[in-house]
Amino acid sequence: MLQRRKIKVDMPEGSDSPLNAAITGRDLSTLEMVTEAVKHNQTMLAFQPIMQANAPHEVAFYEGLIRVLDETGRVIPARDFMGVVERTELGRDIDCVSLEMGLRSLAKNPSIRISINMSARSIGYRKWMRVLDRHLKKDKTIGERLILEVSEKSAMLLPELVVDFMDRLQDRGICFALDDYGTGDTAVRHFRQFLFDLVKIDGEFVRGISTNPDNQLLVRALVSVAQQFEMLTVAASVETIEDAEFLVSIGVDCLQGYLFGAPTVRPPWIPQKDAQASA
Repeated sequence: MLQRRKIKVDMPEGSDSPLNAAITGRDLSTLEMVTEAVKHNQTMLAFQPIMQANAPHEVAFYEGLIRVLDETGRVIPARDFMGVVERTELGRDIDCVSLEMGLRSLAKNPSIRISINMSARSIGYRKWMRVLDRHLKKDKTIGERLILEVSEKSAMLLPELVVDFMDRLQDRGICFALDDYGTGDTAVRHFRQFLFDLVKIDGEFVRGISTNPDNQLLVRALVSVAQQFEMLTVAASVETIEDAEFLVSIGVDCLQGYLFGAPTVRPPWIPQKDAQASA
């Protein structure tokens, strides 16, 4: 599956472009695949560790990344379908599935913290809130180990609604992360209101940062703004030791990327021999 991209093609008004028809057909195929996966519980989370930048250099938390299985059993990552489903009700269902699986993992493993992605469009979606309420009623401490990630672009769609939503859930111990930090158009006035607990610097600015002066300047500024508002910083897509060392030197709090581990559907907090025995 290919990620949906916006392609501008100059065509006479009202004409049917073969390219547009191909894109539409692909999107419909993606929607059908994800719909079937959700319907038949062919979904899972892949977990990636987020490491403390400073001693003792332990896992700070894990990010739970939604995956679906296609008709052949292939594991399809979110980047290959979320662009198509995010604006639909199916996107809301995917957020519910992600939250349900993340909360179950937290309930079974009281020593870990997990972050789960959600769209601002899911705020107010009753099914999503019912999932959260059901688990918090069983164990209120789960909220203290849950981090909800909202992308910067998504947060700016409904900033006032996001602020109110965060206020209500932070009172229940839940933390919030601003994902893709640096790629959106967050106005300073909104940034002051959001009061995210942490921000995740987009990998676009992190990959190769040790040799890229422009990105070094930009990420320094992003870290400085986050520190001013007492928000922790996470650098995504850290792939080399040199990049990690630079990020640590400018005060980044946590690091995430293939240098420390790829996303895996086998819970990394369970020793492999134990995971095989329980399979």
